[in-house]
Amino acid sequence: MAEHLASIFGTEKDRVNCPFYFKIGACRHGDRCSRLHNRPTISPTLLLPNLYQNPALNAPPGPDGLPMPVDARKSQEHFEDFYEDIFEEMDKYGQIEHLNVCDNLADHMVGNVYIKFVDEDAAARALQGLTGRFYAGRPIMIEFSPVTDFREATCRQYEENTCTRGGYCNFMHLRPISKGLRKDLFGRYKKKEHSRSRSRSKERRGDDKGRGRDRDRDGKGGKRESSAERRAKIAAWNKERAGGAEAGH
Repeated sequence: MAEHLASIFGTEKDRVNCPFYFKIGACRHGDRCSRLHNRPTISPTLLLPNLYQNPALNAPPGPDGLPMPVDARKSQEHFEDFYEDIFEEMDKYGQIEHLNVCDNLADHMVGNVYIKFVDEDAAARALQGLTGRFYAGRPIMIEFSPVTDFREATCRQYEENTCTRGGYCNFMHLRPISKGLRKDLFGRYKKKEHSRSRSRSKERRGDDKGRGRDRDRDGKGGKRESSAERRAKIAAWNKERAGGAEAGH
């Protein structure tokens, strides 16, 4: 009996627990869902809901009332800047196994960021460290997520460019990053010479050569903010909010 119950937990046959919350850590019905959302008290995975602000979805309206078109290359640069910001901040708390950002359009999934650490302790430290913080002037919402297997959460049709539901699919449409950026970020875990202590030493010296968003990844030129400049801006956002909160007491 126990094995039978375990086999249906979190599936459509489970009439008690919500299968979508179990698989993707989010549900279109939210708190109004007729099934239970078993929120974990500890997990190696964190969810930062609606954190990524896609410029294509926030473009100002044109003369015809429709959103102005956004250059695809600039949009991808904006996304990769964001991705690296989050990675560098989360890396302070422990080794990252997965960092995924949803490209879905539904309210419960748009801009969702999932970070899975190698161990639960790192996720707990990150949750504590980011609670009450801000990014791009917006408060960071953060919680433990039940998602540990992204293969079960990801839309396979989207990866094959065959999903007919588009951005409103109920499974994750994960926005990809360039191979170069992935190698820069996750490659540090594969080579001992790219240890975390050495990386932090470079950051303290302001040495962002060979990594960071001051590099021209696409070879088309153009000056971009360095990692140090981005970190300073994020620190300023948090300091500004903290000062405002103290003044309000």
